[in-house]
Order: sequence, then C-alpha cells, then structure tokens
Amino acid sequence: MTRQQPVRTATTADRDLTLDLVRVVCVLLVVVVHLLLAGVSLGDDGVRIEKTLEEQSWFNVVSFVFQIMPAFFLVGGFAAMTGWDSLVRRNPGQSFRESASAFVRVRIARLARPAIAVMAIFTVALLVARFIGAPSELVDAVASGVGSPMWFLAAYMIAQTAAPWMIRAHRAKPLLTLAAIALLAVATDALRIASGVTLLGLPNTAFVWVFAQQLGFWYRDGWFQRRSPLALIGLVMISYALAIGAVAAVPMYSWNMLANQFPPTLPLMVLALSQGALLALCKRPLTALMRTRLAQGVVFVAGTRLMTIYLWHLPVIMAIIGVQLLVPDWLSEPGSGRWWFERIPLYLLVLGAVYLLSLVLGRLEAAPAGLAHPRFPGLPVALLAVAAFVPGPVLIMVFGLDVVNATVSLIGSAAALILVAGRAPEAHRQRHQRA
Repeated sequence: MTRQQPVRTATTADRDLTLDLVRVVCVLLVVVVHLLLAGVSLGDDGVRIEKTLEEQSWFNVVSFVFQIMPAFFLVGGFAAMTGWDSLVRRNPGQSFRESASAFVRVRIARLARPAIAVMAIFTVALLVARFIGAPSELVDAVASGVGSPMWFLAAYMIAQTAAPWMIRAHRAKPLLTLAAIALLAVATDALRIASGVTLLGLPNTAFVWVFAQQLGFWYRDGWFQRRSPLALIGLVMISYALAIGAVAAVPMYSWNMLANQFPPTLPLMVLALSQGALLALCKRPLTALMRTRLAQGVVFVAGTRLMTIYLWHLPVIMAIIGVQLLVPDWLSEPGSGRWWFERIPLYLLVLGAVYLLSLVLGRLEAAPAGLAHPRFPGLPVALLAVAAFVPGPVLIMVFGLDVVNATVSLIGSAAALILVAGRAPEAHRQRHQRA
C-alpha cells in the first residue's frame, strides 16, 4: 500500500497562499487598468494620447474597486512579518540591528536588481529619442505613461525598510502605533490642504502605505479573521462610508481613487481597512480556490515574476501601440466598441510578451544567496543603500520620466546594490557551496 499524500492546504504556518493569490491578482489588475488607460489615435494633428478609462462616466465609481494598491501593501505587510519572523528564527543569536540590516539588504536586492534593467532601457531609449529628434511632446507623453508605475519602487522600499521597526512597535503597542501613523497621515493632508502645495503631501508616500502595511501585521496576527462575518461586513460599509464622506467633504480629494495616490491621501488608508476586512471575508472561498491546480499554477508562474510584470508591462503596451501606429488599420478609435473588444486579445498578448521577458529578467527578482548573513555590511550601510535607491523613483513620481531622472534612478539602483553586496565570510561561503 502506498502512503497517502498529505492534503495540500492554502495556508502554512508561515505563509498564507491566499494572499499570494491576492498579490498576483493585484498586479494582473494593474495591467488591465493601464491597458484600458492607454488610448492612442491618429488625427490630422498627429498622435493623440488619452486616458480612455478615466473618461468613462462610470469610472469614478468603479475606481473604488480598481484601486487595489492598499491591498497590495497590506499583503506586503503580511509577507514582511513572515519574512522577519523567519529571519529571526533562523538566527537566534543575532541582534535586532543585525537582523534589520539583513532584512533591508534582501529587500534592496529584490527591488534594485529589477529596477536596474528597466532604468537602463529607459535611459537608452530616451537618449536615442533625443538624438534622432523625435517630437518632444510625443516622447514626453510616452515617457509619462511608461514611468507612471515607478512610484511604487520608492514607496515599497520605504515601507519595507521601516518594517523591522514597525513590527517591533506593533508587537509592543499595536493600536497606538496604527493610530500614530494615521495621525501623521492626517496631519500631512491637513498641511497640504492649508497650504495648497501638492508637494507637501509627499510624506504620505511613507505614512499612507506604511499604514496599509501595518494592517498586514494585524492580518497576520489574525485580528481580521477573529471578527465575525457580520462585523467584517460592518467594517467594510463603515470604511467605504468614511472614504466617500472624506472625498465629498474635502475638495482636494478626488472621486477618482487612482488620482488619490499621487501623493497618497487619507481615503486610501480607509480603503486599506475595508480591503483587509474583505480579504478576511473571502478567506474560505480563496482557500478552496488555492487548492486547485490551476490557481496554484497561476500563482507559481506569475508570483515569481511579479516585479518583472509590474515594471515591464507598460513598455510592452507602448511597444504594441507603436506597432499599431505603423499600421493605422490596426489602430481603433479609443472608446469605440472595437477598441474595448480588442483589449482582451491585447491583454493576453501583453502577458505573453512579459512572460517571455521574464524568462530572462525574472531571475533578477531573487536576492543573491547569503545576502542575509549578519557579517555583510551593517545597518548604516544598508540604510545608506536605501537612501541611494529611493530618490530616483521619487523624482520620476514628482517630475516624470526623462533622461535625467532615469539616469539618477539607474545610478542610485547600482549604488544601492554595490553598497549591500559586501563579501560573505569564508566559512559561510563554504557552507553555501556544500549546500
């Protein structure tokens, strides 16, 4: 008699596979949104670029659903706490500073390595466009499109860098920590509203997304799961009511939830709370789904390539549109019935192209083996690497993608990787080689 194999579950002691599914869905939905935003047509005055999706009368309503970045940061918080606990458990004699340094170094590698490739392409492409005298308005419009997701690199790096300290604060005083972050975010919005200066809202690139990440710690502790379905439904309804009330009361807030993330605002924090409750409500059906081979396959294939999908899908979309511009018959009027129907095969084409790219670029998403060893450069160097990496994506977020900002980001990413590379002790290298 053969031994019966254990039943594969959607949850392990250290990992919730339903949240891996959610993370994949979030990124795939980002691709959908960007494809629907990319409306390009040819007219007598040349190439016209519009955000077709945002021009639909119903978009503001559905943007409360399409805005899934709070959920992505929440899931990132769950993963950060899981990774932190695993790191501490594997190295019981390590100090907090050593563990924090190792944690940050790994996060830098996982973001900076993929960023180098895409920033190198952006820098070269923009230099070539300038050299051949491409129309500046068209280049700026295309660069603005392909550069728009780069804000995530800065925001996620800041949130993940803060994670070791925020986890410690969460375990000491969870409610006080969450309230303090919320107050900082509210104060930042209040300063921005009072002054009318948009750039004064930039600190919320940290506060709002760290708040969402903090809710991921609460989710991993089981707080949401311990609430009854009725309480979770109530939390969702109250959260949406607060978000709608905030947008209605404050002219600075937009009914377009995508617009509210540049810089991030209070409504996104409220959405994070509702999305945490929704994830808990959907826990059972998502667990059942993750027991299927199809879902496991999708999560395995896409989940190991998420940064590649995120960073490269817009360049691929723009490349496809470029081909359509060369063959005008392939280009339909944005917003027409044909245009909407074409989004389906184009979506599959984009995913297929990004998958092929990931066969080469996907390996950049993994941190080099042994990078978490405590004898690598210490915490000050790791934080210096973060300081080198973050400004480039922030400049792109604020001023748009151009040659200068792409180059700054490329150099910053390279500098960050050089700073955290270090050299593993000989004994550690020998153990790794034997393994």
